Amino acid sequence: MRITTPSDEAKHGSMDHHAVIASLTPEQRNRLTEKSDAAGLAQLAVHCGLLILIGTAISLGVPFWWLLLLPQGLLIAFLFTLLHEAVHLTPFRSGWLNALAARVSGFLLLLPPDWFRYFHFAHHRYTQDSENDPELATRKPDTVLRYIAHVSGIPFWWGAVKGLFVNAAGRNRAAYIPPKGHAKVAQEARVMLCLYTLFAGVSVYFQSTLLLWIWVVPALIGQPFLRVFLLAEHAGCPFLADMLQNTRTTRTIWLVRRLAWNMPYHAEHHSYPGVPFHRLPELHAVIERHVAHVENGYMRFNAKYVQALR
Repeated sequence: MRITTPSDEAKHGSMDHHAVIASLTPEQRNRLTEKSDAAGLAQLAVHCGLLILIGTAISLGVPFWWLLLLPQGLLIAFLFTLLHEAVHLTPFRSGWLNALAARVSGFLLLLPPDWFRYFHFAHHRYTQDSENDPELATRKPDTVLRYIAHVSGIPFWWGAVKGLFVNAAGRNRAAYIPPKGHAKVAQEARVMLCLYTLFAGVSVYFQSTLLLWIWVVPALIGQPFLRVFLLAEHAGCPFLADMLQNTRTTRTIWLVRRLAWNMPYHAEHHSYPGVPFHRLPELHAVIERHVAHVENGYMRFNAKYVQALR
């Protein structure tokens, strides 16, 4: 299946991402790759502040509290974009902040950060390489029913739980995990499983449903929105090595860009992964004309995707 935009053909003759990034001046590169604790903490304060505020309202049972499960779910699900940034070590200048952000967000999403780093770096190295990109090990939905299943989030949760146990057993021998990483991947999965067991045990002991309503149920509700978001990044793009053609940037409203730590600028991120989230709009302004696939909104992309399946 191929999904394009009207400007695709005009852009196919553009420079590839290596040439575009090489054309940047040293001053541009220094500015674009400048990390900032202040920018990262400001973004984190809003994201986590809202999580705590809404979670507190749910726990207190304010009137119509159940309506807050959706925004809480969106905030939890899109911690994935913080995890994604943190494994790149870009949202903060301080290494310990990046490590802490990766640990906490990965824990809340059942995604071990050390394992995810290996997986994700292989995805960057082999983007849209059908033999080596680990994201392509699970095929993109190619029927309407598979699309519905994908967007439900059920395959994601099943894969996450299964992956945790496989990692914990020390049985994950995926090609993207180097031999020296096997022990690390196994150890972090075991620690995470112990913590989940502890949290569940404490909840049962105190007969509390607090974690169920401020974490588990919202995470289930929010995951379909993340699936819709992530599908737009590469689905329907060609199987080429050029990041400006194999990755899609999606134009969307400010609120979505803020929620997703500017990851709608995804072709820009793949072209220059060292650029932190708060500099991606600047990189977009510089290289936008070279990006082959730009879509106007996530609902529009997914509508096109489903129509192509039909």
